[in-house]
Amino acid sequence: MENFINNLIEQAAIYLPKVAGAVLTLVIGFWIIARITKALSKYFKRKKFDETIEPFLLSLVSVGLKVLLLLAVAQMFGIETTSFVAIFGALAFAIGLALQGNLSHMAAGILILIFRPFKVGDFIVSQGYSGTVKEIQIFTTILTTLDNRIIIIPNGAITSGPIENLTAPGERKVPMTFGIGYPDNIDKAREIIQKVADACPHINHDKPVDILVSELADSSVNFAVRPWCKTEDYWDVHFYMHENIKKEFDNNGIGIPFPQMDVHLKQN
Repeated sequence: MENFINNLIEQAAIYLPKVAGAVLTLVIGFWIIARITKALSKYFKRKKFDETIEPFLLSLVSVGLKVLLLLAVAQMFGIETTSFVAIFGALAFAIGLALQGNLSHMAAGILILIFRPFKVGDFIVSQGYSGTVKEIQIFTTILTTLDNRIIIIPNGAITSGPIENLTAPGERKVPMTFGIGYPDNIDKAREIIQKVADACPHINHDKPVDILVSELADSSVNFAVRPWCKTEDYWDVHFYMHENIKKEFDNNGIGIPFPQMDVHLKQN
């Protein structure tokens, strides 16, 4: 028992300073890493760094510095770091085989960050979903729809299909169709539509509004109306034009045809 206690005291005398030093190194190291990432975040915001890449870079720096810190602590105990590298390589290979699909999504996420088909804040259409890009993660992209739903799409699915970026051009046309009755005056209807477009505050009045007779339908003469506006004003223009053109048509006696059915009763 005496020999055991003496041996325990000797081992404690050897390893306690190393343990204390390792704990102190971890505490100070994590504090420094937190300060570095916080300083980087402030620097990115001050320089107005792209918010699409900023979270990815901050997490990459934080994880990388923490791995280096843990390797440094391991060396304090005399552990060879080369063995860690070998174990990490084997583990990465095994995980790679198990997560082949997820790795393809990760590769797609990296491609999105590099080639930038869209960025955070853009309104896109992909895989049948449309919404504003809230966040681009390594494996998925998160969209917020107009009715505030959250859509999470795997990055591999996005890059494997068409991507419609509605924000990138800055301006777009708002395609609309308005029908009038065959007895109504076409020139009068065109004049009313132009008047409503001129009064709309969201339309770009430096560019002409397309007001064209597009179709002689079964029960109506259809106008194709396409004004220019900023991308973010698309729905404001759409709703304004539909409401006010209906009001002006009513005020000027121009009818908007709608489906009707005539029923004829025959008596014997």
